[in-house]
Amino acid sequence: MPLPSALTTHLTHFVRFQNHLQAQVGHSVAWASLALVAITALVVILRYGFDRGSIALQESIMYAHAILFMLGMAYTYQQDKHVRVDLFYARYSIRQRAWVNLLGTLFLTLPVMGFIIWSGWDYVSISWQIKETSSESSGLAYLYLLKTLILLMAVAMILQALSIAAQAWLTLTGTHQASLKEDDDHLEGKL
Repeated sequence: MPLPSALTTHLTHFVRFQNHLQAQVGHSVAWASLALVAITALVVILRYGFDRGSIALQESIMYAHAILFMLGMAYTYQQDKHVRVDLFYARYSIRQRAWVNLLGTLFLTLPVMGFIIWSGWDYVSISWQIKETSSESSGLAYLYLLKTLILLMAVAMILQALSIAAQAWLTLTGTHQASLKEDDDHLEGKL
């Protein structure tokens, strides 16, 4: 049962746009790993080489780590590099994988991300209301921005989960993966 062509076109464009967006965010956020290594090395050199410490530098390691993992999570999901039990999945046909992806997205990913937004909203909004800072006097003053990554991660994961669900639906309804690749050059010209 093929989908109407307008719906197929819209779903295809959404999948392509979302995947391209996550790739851009993922590649940008990957630089946080370089910052993480450089700052960690600096902290070690200052501490053991010059007997000096910096709470702000130590906290910036936590910030870089959070940026890397929270904002890179949707990219990892898009690249299908997340943790999964591949014992069965690797042996499944494309259609069976599409069912696993669709049902896993609808019954696991989306509810969990919805719960994270629901439960984290007050936590983050209170932090913004008081402009929460580090508990250390010489620490970083932007803890509320760090906590905001929780909600940003959940929103990015929801968007990517919808993209994966749309991809699975297109596969299950007979729309081939080739239609997702046809828009590659066209979409990249727009972004």
